[in-house]
Amino acid sequence: MFNRLMSRIDERWPLTALTKLALEEEITGGANYAYTLGSAIISVFLTQAITGVWQLFYYVPTVNYAYDSLNYIRTEVPFGWLIHNLHYWGANAMVVLVVLHMCRVYIWGSYKNPRELTWLAGVLLFLLTMALMFTGACLTWDELGYWASQVGTSIAGTVPIIGEFIKKLMRGGETMGQLTLSRFFILHIAILPFLLAAMIGIHLVAFRKFGETGPWNESKRHRTGMFWPDQLFMDTIVFMAIFVLMVALCVFSPPPVNGPADPMDTTYLPKPEWNFLFLYQALKYFKGAFEPVGTVGLPLVGILLLLLTPFIDRNSEHNPLRRPVVMTVGLLAVATTVALSIIGYYSHPGAVQAPSVAPKAQGVVVSTVTESVRRGEQLFKSLGCSGCHMVNGAGGKIGPDLSGEANNGRSRQWLEAQIRDPKSHDFATVMPAFNTLKKQQLDDLSDYLLSLKSAASAPKGYTVAPTPRVHPVNPTERSNRPESSVIPARAVYTIGSAEHGRVLFEQYCSSCHGFRGTDDVPNPGSAASRVPALNPVDRALFSGRAVDFAVAIDRFIQHGSRPAGRAPALVMQAFGDSGTLSQQEIADIEAYILSLNGVDRAELLHPGIEPRRFFIFVLAAFILAGIALTALWKRHSVKNN
Repeated sequence: MFNRLMSRIDERWPLTALTKLALEEEITGGANYAYTLGSAIISVFLTQAITGVWQLFYYVPTVNYAYDSLNYIRTEVPFGWLIHNLHYWGANAMVVLVVLHMCRVYIWGSYKNPRELTWLAGVLLFLLTMALMFTGACLTWDELGYWASQVGTSIAGTVPIIGEFIKKLMRGGETMGQLTLSRFFILHIAILPFLLAAMIGIHLVAFRKFGETGPWNESKRHRTGMFWPDQLFMDTIVFMAIFVLMVALCVFSPPPVNGPADPMDTTYLPKPEWNFLFLYQALKYFKGAFEPVGTVGLPLVGILLLLLTPFIDRNSEHNPLRRPVVMTVGLLAVATTVALSIIGYYSHPGAVQAPSVAPKAQGVVVSTVTESVRRGEQLFKSLGCSGCHMVNGAGGKIGPDLSGEANNGRSRQWLEAQIRDPKSHDFATVMPAFNTLKKQQLDDLSDYLLSLKSAASAPKGYTVAPTPRVHPVNPTERSNRPESSVIPARAVYTIGSAEHGRVLFEQYCSSCHGFRGTDDVPNPGSAASRVPALNPVDRALFSGRAVDFAVAIDRFIQHGSRPAGRAPALVMQAFGDSGTLSQQEIADIEAYILSLNGVDRAELLHPGIEPRRFFIFVLAAFILAGIALTALWKRHSVKNN
């Protein structure tokens, strides 16, 4: 029956001929695990295509819903965590495998005559893989993806003459927005994958024309092997190992939650994806008139050298030990790339900087920003001064508005005395004394306060930051509201980044709630006499379900609270109502508070199968499959011998 069916198919379509063409290939020197990288790349690419199409059933490519739709896939769709994580790690695996494959071909000298076209197609495959990684990062529309794309397009914008046009073409305008996401989406799903598939086809045809170069030792080149079943068995075993490794990474090291993209966030350190860090770091060494050397010169020279390698190295020798110059150049290139990537990973941003003063400010004229002013601004936030004092239209209302200290005739000496010993000016003040600050810190704080001037006396040439619409609510009225009347804000429905929340917590919350929320801060005048701890949080607020936990603490962060007592020194600021923090930033802080209490904000609501249990199942299944394939392969080898 089967033979009859195959015969009928062959009469209408050359299935048998195509199968023989694909499997019946002689391999010079015999099958080798070193030759498995090419097949592994194709297998991972197919995995990427399957997982990518699967996510399209849920993904919404808009700036308002892209981040939330991906988190819906990860947390609420059964096995969505597996599909999304496989796509993430598969993209990284593609880059690593392509680079390793090119290194193997370079070492073997497999780019030499008559295999120049095979090498050229391979270089284009590498460039397309990098482009897919770049465009895919933006689609998450999280902090990492947004700022990576921001940095990448900004680098493209520094190209002489046509740079600005390229940047606008990629972004769809001057700034990142919906057009940027739409263009990257089309490139990532409709253009680049088909170009990559076509290039794989050209690469395979060129490869099958001349095959592998074989071993370096001439005596071993006389032995030949077959693609089926020897090389195919090795290819299958290697891909199975790679797939199990990717599943392990999905389970034990899932993609980080970076929080939704927030263009106004000045605390996030913008960097490109890891595979572009070498270029990002290299650009820092070329400034001013030499910037085009880094933006155009280095990448262009690198790509040209890759493309021209077969035409530069025309020696017929394949043994790497007999090609010292070529191997030294290759080793230096790889070492330099790795070193720059490591330095770039640990370095601070240099190509693109967020504005030093966020455009959330109100009615304040920003003067020249010096390094001392920047340090003073950070110190002002970290000490929790904004909990009592309003600056730039945001902050507490217990103390006076500090935005116009320079206009009030305050001198540096007066400000430093007020910070160090506030009772020297007002014996009844509840302001704590910051008498442990160093002289440099006092100078920085004073410089920051003196750099802010009110809009009414703005001198010519100063710019006034926009004013947000803030609807303040009396703290006493907030504390007396029934909890059911406080509607949770958008932040509780957004999965924030605990890592970024830690940075924000240290700036805005640690001065009152203590380091890591452990609470060791007194609050004179309050009934509790101390600020409530967040680590661990009050049991009445705790919940093992992430959304419920976020709802319980959200109302305090959004609307603030007033502790019981006649005159509490510290009253919690309404970070949401005042516009001090955006909803994205509040979501990040909530994620951090949850993590301090052992609750994952990105908990899996419908995993399908618990991830660790699923990994054990996959590992067992692939071990059994590997044993079965090995037995069949050995049986076939014995039978043929």
